[in-house]
Amino acid sequence: MQHSRSYLLLLGMKDCAPLILAAIPFGFIYGALGHTTSLSFAAVMAMSLVVFAGSAQFIAIGLLAAGTSWPVIVLTTFFVNFRHLLYAANLLPHVKEYGQGVRAPMAFLLTDESFAVASNYLQQHKEQPFFSWYYFGAAGFMYLNWQLCTFLGYYVGQSIPDMANWGLDMAMVVAFIGIVVPCLHNRATVACAIVAGVLSLITLDWPHKTGLLFSALSAIAVAMYLEQKTPQSSQALKEEAGHG
Repeated sequence: MQHSRSYLLLLGMKDCAPLILAAIPFGFIYGALGHTTSLSFAAVMAMSLVVFAGSAQFIAIGLLAAGTSWPVIVLTTFFVNFRHLLYAANLLPHVKEYGQGVRAPMAFLLTDESFAVASNYLQQHKEQPFFSWYYFGAAGFMYLNWQLCTFLGYYVGQSIPDMANWGLDMAMVVAFIGIVVPCLHNRATVACAIVAGVLSLITLDWPHKTGLLFSALSAIAVAMYLEQKTPQSSQALKEEAGHG
């Protein structure tokens, strides 16, 4: 059944809503932390409006507050956000027919949450047209939510004592668990998650978050190896059964 563009836009918003609820305290804390630094309200909001990357914003605002040089800030946030390149590569086959005027804003709005929602949708509706409308519904909803939470966190967060230490950021941890677990559907994906988790702990103290990049690439390499090996093993078992 083919759905209309407006239906897909609203469906994207609906599907992204649970992840948005988890992102609300994260954005609120970012705005509150921004108020505690020497950055102006305009600078704090500009990061949400232009950068739009939660983990990178938290790291950048901490480095800026510490007076870190801009090359270090750029390098660190690059490594932290490198995973978005992998997300984009995964979605590329599904957006090739769109022009740059559509793909550019899709790339800008790409986050962990929008990628998870979009990937799940594509697995279930491979032949459904107007994917971009669904994507913009989910990603655009997340973008607007992030701006509102930053604004409220900046002006309201300071009136709540010690809010940054309440552990509200655990909501994002729970959200990421919710994103990852449904994707663990075979040996390759399970191995990918385990390798990434173990290596990220081992490389936790690597400078400029390079451990995250190393862990991600290592996990992807393991998953690719297992994905390529599995069909060969299955074929070999079938041939043995045929000979038997």
